[in-house]
Amino acid sequence: MKAPELLHHAQRLQALAQNGITYAVNPYDLERYLEIREISAKLLQELTDEPFEKILRVFTQETGYQTPKIDIRAVVFRDGKEILLVREKLDHNRWTLPGGWADIGYSPTEVAVKEVHEEAGLLVKPSRLLALLDKAKHAHPPEPAYAYKAFIRCEVIGGDLTQETTETAGAAWFTQDAISGLELSVDRVTQEQLDMFFMFLANPELPALCD
Repeated sequence: MKAPELLHHAQRLQALAQNGITYAVNPYDLERYLEIREISAKLLQELTDEPFEKILRVFTQETGYQTPKIDIRAVVFRDGKEILLVREKLDHNRWTLPGGWADIGYSPTEVAVKEVHEEAGLLVKPSRLLALLDKAKHAHPPEPAYAYKAFIRCEVIGGDLTQETTETAGAAWFTQDAISGLELSVDRVTQEQLDMFFMFLANPELPALCD
């Protein structure tokens, strides 16, 4: 069985365990679901190289019915030819789109606006959703959490580009040709996805993509 299939089964196993923990009324059933969650964490440790304790800690923080996490990324262009990328400190200063996990109390577009300001110093206005993707269906490295990725087009309305924040170690504008030589944070964005956004730039009438 291929690694992506094993990862999918491990994530499904964890989700079923979490749902069972949420709704179990019999203490014996609860004990079994807790054991299943621990087994799924061990499987995910083997598939992702993340420490077992970290994976289990993430799982135990979950409450209620298990649903995918949402990663929101802002797609910002300048002069119709350059895209904004930032250096992600948590991933060895590799380049990515500004963004992060969705925050409680913020709409998707509000998260995009907030992340661009916090990571790049720019004030932006959201204009449209470009894509809503299932992370598992694209060339991202495996991770314990099952996630969707929302890419939101934004327009610059103010601010100045910041080169150092608590989360990023630089920000810059790149043409499509220049991106091919960058070391990308592929956990967050892939070369294929960036090429897709330039396709949207050239053809703004294209409908949003959804896996």
